[in-house]
Amino acid sequence: MTRYRAWAAPSAGAALEAFEYDPGPLGEDEVEITVEHCGICHSDLSMLDNEWGFTRYPFVPGHEAVGRVTALGAQAKGVAIGQRVGLGWNARSCLHCDPCLAGDQHLCKEVQPTLGGRHGAFAEKVRAHWVWVVPLPEGLDAAECGPLLCGGITVFSPLRELGISPTAKVAVVGIGGLGHMALKFCRAWGCEVTAFTTSASKEEEARAFGAHHVVATNDAGALQKLAGTFDLIIDTVNVSLDWNGLLGALAPKGRLHVVGAVLEPIPVPAFSLIMGQKSVSGSPTGSRGALDSMLGFAARHGVAPKTEHFPMRRVNEALDHLRAGKARYRIVLDADFD
Repeated sequence: MTRYRAWAAPSAGAALEAFEYDPGPLGEDEVEITVEHCGICHSDLSMLDNEWGFTRYPFVPGHEAVGRVTALGAQAKGVAIGQRVGLGWNARSCLHCDPCLAGDQHLCKEVQPTLGGRHGAFAEKVRAHWVWVVPLPEGLDAAECGPLLCGGITVFSPLRELGISPTAKVAVVGIGGLGHMALKFCRAWGCEVTAFTTSASKEEEARAFGAHHVVATNDAGALQKLAGTFDLIIDTVNVSLDWNGLLGALAPKGRLHVVGAVLEPIPVPAFSLIMGQKSVSGSPTGSRGALDSMLGFAARHGVAPKTEHFPMRRVNEALDHLRAGKARYRIVLDADFD
């Protein structure tokens, strides 16, 4: 009988404990990955605390995994034993619905998160359907690129899916785990990039990440001075903001795009949209094709997250570090089961 070692929470908000489980027979369309590194995302905390209401316990977090293929089902395609691969938010989709057939597998009604209804990648091994197991291109540092598989694709997708021009003026709200990668991708995309932050201490780093301009959003008049400026504003934070001010900062036909999981409703005054033909939108991670595009783009342009590393046995310390807002800017766990 196969046993996987992992770190699991027995209940909502509990500390993770050493855990073993039997994954059952390897499915014909599945790939087994021996985990080398796994990023920690705020979504891991949300799932750990059951904020979204569908976590099952015991719960093994982890959905930014990098490792080697160690077993293949008979029908698995696209990867080989020993190949280094990544696995992000999604682990399976139906492949026969309209979104899947259109190449939008991440929008499948039956899409299964890597840590939803199954055990995730804070473990020595993890499994997924071969479609979602992504070969890593040459030029990416395996120890650093895990956060690209969730946070990275989340902020890259709007540039790709919305047809953002490299001449566009783009603003990024929040210079954290998502926001710092958004700055890097937008700068590499060719855009004129502005960082919105409440922390004046982050200005130097924001410029190092790619921002041409940095604006303090706690300055009441800052957004008014920027009225009509931006073609795209990417909101990466999960708190309520000055929505009217952000809409006002959009240029005609501009778009406010939300990727931060704001739990409160966003009030949108109709005239703010109508008069400038503006729009508000949002997106999750991305399709398998988008993941391949993002990783290739990151490898070509040297886009990588800024990370801190913890051995996986110190996972609770790492989670506390993230909860306290001390992460600069993404945390990666290094597997140490041997």
